[in-house]
Amino acid sequence: MKIPTLLLSLLALTAAGCSSGKTYPVQSKQAASADWTLPYEYWSFSFVTPKYLRAEATHVRIIDTDGYRYIFNTLDQTSRGPDSIDKWASAIHGPSINFNKAKKPPQYIVFCWESYIDQETYETSAIFGPETWLRMKTPADHTWYGETVWYNRMVFGLSPGGKVKIWFSDVEGRPSLPVKPIKLRTRSGKDLTLCKDYVVPGGLFNFIQSTQDFIKGKTYPYGNWD
Repeated sequence: MKIPTLLLSLLALTAAGCSSGKTYPVQSKQAASADWTLPYEYWSFSFVTPKYLRAEATHVRIIDTDGYRYIFNTLDQTSRGPDSIDKWASAIHGPSINFNKAKKPPQYIVFCWESYIDQETYETSAIFGPETWLRMKTPADHTWYGETVWYNRMVFGLSPGGKVKIWFSDVEGRPSLPVKPIKLRTRSGKDLTLCKDYVVPGGLFNFIQSTQDFIKGKTYPYGNWD
């Protein structure tokens, strides 16, 4: 699928720095072609890692389908997936949400994160399109205690090597729905752009005994995270 030319400039805009909530003159034709108002108050996003391979998201910027930018300097804590040991579990859920919320679906997201196992800062960006937005507006084919189920929680899985997977959480232990962005990219080292200003000197994690115990005798990346 061809990436809209306007969206290719989003990364530069997020790095430019201006007040949260300002409207940018950046909206793809796909985003402008329909009303993407959601049938609920807001959608949320969260970050999760394998149980013993911790990482932490530190900064997020989102541009929604109306062209509004959200900046998150305070985030809900990245959680550890209790059932994701050497591969991702089928049902992925993040932590309770206080801060990680937005009104309209995302055109674009960029976030900075620190990997303990890699001792590396990563910068991941994703561009989303109508397939994702429509899924967020369409109820599931099942209910939960008689209530409509919406795919309003996007979860980002952070694993060794800077690998990122994305899902919509479901309910009652049902498998999470994979989210397929138009484009997904992770940078590190000298290729960092926005996140070069959010590098944590020395990394966030110094020593975690449970991680040391888990990786002993195992081969990096300590599981299959594809």
